[in-house]
Amino acid sequence: MSVNLSRTARTTKIVIETEKGVVAAQHRLAAQAGADVLEAGGDAVDAAIATSFAIGVLEPWMSGPAGGGALMLWRADEARAEALNFGMCVPGALDPADYPLSGKGLAGDLFPWEEVVDNRNVQGATAVAVPGVVDGMGQMHARYGKMPWADLLAPAIGFAREGLLVDWYAALVIASTTRELAMDADAAALFLEDGQWPKISGWTALAEQRLDQSRMADTLQTLAREGARAFYDGDLGAALAADMQAKGGSLSHEDLRSYRAQFSEALSFGYRGGQIHAVPGLTAGPTLRDALHAMTQTGFGPEPDATSFRATAGGLFDAYAARLQTMGDTGEAETHPGCTTHFSVVDRHGNMVAQTQTLLSIFGSRVVSPSTGLLMNNGIMWFDPVPGRPNSLGAGKRCLMNVCPILGESGDTRFAFGASGGRKIVSAMAQMASFVVDFGMDVGQAFHQPRIDVSGGRTIVADETLPAPVIEALAADHPVITTHRSPFPYAFACPAGVMRRDGRNSGCTEIMSPWGDAICEDNLTGTT
Repeated sequence: MSVNLSRTARTTKIVIETEKGVVAAQHRLAAQAGADVLEAGGDAVDAAIATSFAIGVLEPWMSGPAGGGALMLWRADEARAEALNFGMCVPGALDPADYPLSGKGLAGDLFPWEEVVDNRNVQGATAVAVPGVVDGMGQMHARYGKMPWADLLAPAIGFAREGLLVDWYAALVIASTTRELAMDADAAALFLEDGQWPKISGWTALAEQRLDQSRMADTLQTLAREGARAFYDGDLGAALAADMQAKGGSLSHEDLRSYRAQFSEALSFGYRGGQIHAVPGLTAGPTLRDALHAMTQTGFGPEPDATSFRATAGGLFDAYAARLQTMGDTGEAETHPGCTTHFSVVDRHGNMVAQTQTLLSIFGSRVVSPSTGLLMNNGIMWFDPVPGRPNSLGAGKRCLMNVCPILGESGDTRFAFGASGGRKIVSAMAQMASFVVDFGMDVGQAFHQPRIDVSGGRTIVADETLPAPVIEALAADHPVITTHRSPFPYAFACPAGVMRRDGRNSGCTEIMSPWGDAICEDNLTGTT
């Protein structure tokens, strides 16, 4: 297959080691906001909260206060891992009968569900689930935060007042979803110009345009002043619910008032002498455990090779088979980009956070709440619209997420990894955990190492730079597609992670991410 991309270009990201804290995020300014909190004396938890709200402004199509997700915490003084699930759930008044099948076959977004009439589970207010990010951050702050809540939201408020700079990458992302955004007047007003994607002055010009996120800034200011539960219990929650009901959705103020994120013990398991901690329950954590367990049945050499990649692919296929049978996430891999972000934090004391948050699809439901300025999730799409299956749509149900933030330890090395990328995430986490535990890679080596993707279908997607013997070994078992690692669209998951070895911290992000960076609290940065 012929491709237009250069075959000689090489992209790398510099990794800096420091005794101070590090934040790795898909947007440089969000990582900087977290690093500034660390420098001001904040805990890794404080930095994660600041980064969470900041990145919701800076990547509004990826995540935000109206999304959900999960995270892993490492508390160094207790040597203890803990999980926090702030996933979305179905509104209590939603009636699955309002999502009839069209009879036209499979839908065309992230999951291979049967198509629903008018794509009501994908597009519009009828696709909106109860969001969990804000309560998750509020509970985490109440339990572990050191700095004032309002101080942690201040960077996000500042970014929203200024408005997101629409550079070439932002324009490209907006252009990819222009038709869908144009269907909601408030989304079109926020992201489009005269119903079209934002104009860039010229291919040699510098970006000068910004989104008007002033209404979002007001919402964040209210949260800073009144606390996290204002999003659910107060006038803000009432306005958000009223907006969605006016647009035909079922989200109610009672749904918001009754929402609570859930702390739990980590899903902890051994892997070849190391230890992995993941989020249990309706996430990809159990699938990761199954994949790594299957991989232990094969002995690996000192470096990734045909044997290790073949065993990795086999383990992922087996793990996805179990996921399909018991958790209800069924069918082929997605062909459209997910709307998720991940960031990881380590502070100078060794506390860690690996946090993944999402709106699900790119731009979520493609609906903006006019009262709050927030882009809404489309969490209803996580459910199978066919009744009687493990993950069938039902009122009040929690969503089955693909998020897979992990903590790992091997010898004197500890790491906090995660990724965006929908069903591609667990493939990336299985391999990157293996790269560290099996082959002793540091964070830079793990992030630059070429990977494969096994997302539940019959085909393996392989980085074309992998050695020929690796690709040949994979092709002996399954169909293989080779592809270029590029900034858009991503053929593989987009990871971000931090590592701690012998008291020194480092971090890295996906090398092809044009916005991602790892930044330490003295403002040194790893750049492309």
